[in-house]
Amino acid sequence: MRSAFDKLISWTGLALAAVLLVAGGLLTWANTFIGDQVHDQLTMQGITMPEGDALSALPQADQDALKPYAGSALDTGPEAKAYADHYILVHMNEASDGRTYNEVSGEYVSMTDEQKASDEGQALAGLRQTLFMGNTLRGLLLYGYAFATIGTIAGIAAIVSFAGAAALLVLFGLGLWHSRRITHEAAADLPGVAQAV
Repeated sequence: MRSAFDKLISWTGLALAAVLLVAGGLLTWANTFIGDQVHDQLTMQGITMPEGDALSALPQADQDALKPYAGSALDTGPEAKAYADHYILVHMNEASDGRTYNEVSGEYVSMTDEQKASDEGQALAGLRQTLFMGNTLRGLLLYGYAFATIGTIAGIAAIVSFAGAAALLVLFGLGLWHSRRITHEAAADLPGVAQAV
């Protein structure tokens, strides 16, 4: 009875190990696919991380966030996040005195046609357009960062799946070994078998 239970548990563990191996393979594929897509899409933008005067003109906290990537091609999720949050956003806030696109757009929309045609109205329209483009680029870069993070999580989950599968394979082997040992001990305890040996 104990031997049969050991075998059942062992074979169940083997089935779970197979599921974890398949999951690990799919997660590895997801990690690789996402990583390649993020890299390729960001590389196509041709953005170089700020360095020199472009970097030193920023507030210190933003400089510190961008320094590890200075002068490199923007081709990873963390670089995309740093560029979006510590370069584009800084320039957008500087241009708009900290106002959001929604606030600037609201000001522009509330103007009369004559006000929109004035120099001040045209400047506000330009700022509105700049903030719109900045928000769009920031959003796309932050999507790249989000997908890169998902890819990283998939890679970690793949490692955990493979480790779990390896542990279950070891336990499968130990379960079969234990089942055989119990079977031999039970056979040795039977009256006629002990005398025959």
